[in-house]
Amino acid sequence: MNIPLNPDAGKQAGQAASPPYTPMEQLSGFVQHPLFRPVAALALLLAVDFFMIPGFFRLEWKDGHLYGSLIDIVNRAAPLILTALGMTLVIATRGIDISVGAVVAISGTVAALLIGGTLQMHGGVPEYASRIPMAWAIAAALGAALLCGVWNGFLVSSLGLQPIIATLILMVGGRGLAQLLTDGQIITVYYKPFFYIGSGYLLGLPFSLFIALGVFLAVAVLMRKTALGLFIQAVGINPVASRLAGIRTAALIFFVYMFCSACAGAAGLMISSNIKSADANNAGLLMELDAILAVTLGGTSLGGGKFSLAGSVVGALIIQALTYTIYSMGVPPEVNMVVKAVVVFAVCLSQSKEFRHLMPRLSGGASRMRSSAGDK
Repeated sequence: MNIPLNPDAGKQAGQAASPPYTPMEQLSGFVQHPLFRPVAALALLLAVDFFMIPGFFRLEWKDGHLYGSLIDIVNRAAPLILTALGMTLVIATRGIDISVGAVVAISGTVAALLIGGTLQMHGGVPEYASRIPMAWAIAAALGAALLCGVWNGFLVSSLGLQPIIATLILMVGGRGLAQLLTDGQIITVYYKPFFYIGSGYLLGLPFSLFIALGVFLAVAVLMRKTALGLFIQAVGINPVASRLAGIRTAALIFFVYMFCSACAGAAGLMISSNIKSADANNAGLLMELDAILAVTLGGTSLGGGKFSLAGSVVGALIIQALTYTIYSMGVPPEVNMVVKAVVVFAVCLSQSKEFRHLMPRLSGGASRMRSSAGDK
């Protein structure tokens, strides 16, 4: 056996033998990247805002932090980003969770009831104090959200209920429970430190953005540096084969529903902190639609298996930017729901294999009709 003196000689020879990519091949690879379409859609939407909304990209430093339309979009998108991250893992396992809006309401209600705000005198100065330590209130709110995830995970993984039916139970009952806790009233929070979660600033940027970014980085590292991401993808592709291969499918599905509810609970804390109250009737209302839409816009397959955390973040930014655009241009809010419905329909069509196979036939038939008309 001849051993080359230079260990890298084989690699260098292989590299020399393979021709370099042409610019067209590089461009084709760039266009086919999973994040290309969502990022291009976001860039196009921001370009429309640049021409239609005066001063859209203008940023102003005031009171120790940045002001501007972009800052508002990012701040408002943070709860949706968290919810979309949890929804991504659920959809990746061929599931769905339409109860995240109710979990948002439950989490915000529990936090508001426990924190409240009692007027006390400190050194002759009236100040509002929390009913219990804020850390315990936040832990209780997140614990309530986790219990919701345990309920959903038990129904889906242990009892074998269809995900949409299992989460529909909590979608209806959970919001009803939140309304019972508040007697159908809006619970106002007066404790100022609680406001920092949803409307505070760190290093000039919204604090909620750092929370969403921290959760995204933690989940991304967990998906890439451990086998968990591969297991979730395998369960989404074929749950039966995954179970036969030794993957604890039921435990994995149970985990993703817990994680999704935990993300929704954190989003509920952000929302209640931002509006300084808990509105069980409207908090998180139809948020499940926005979360599902953000996930699908980001490239995650509704059929399970293929998922993209970064794409879900971009999808959440697209939805919030679209909402901001509609409101800023004076369009009635009802149009926002119509636009989202159209986008959901278009995304579902784009992911349908039958529709993709049908399009070449339709285009070929149309071209043949035009050619025959030209011959006549």
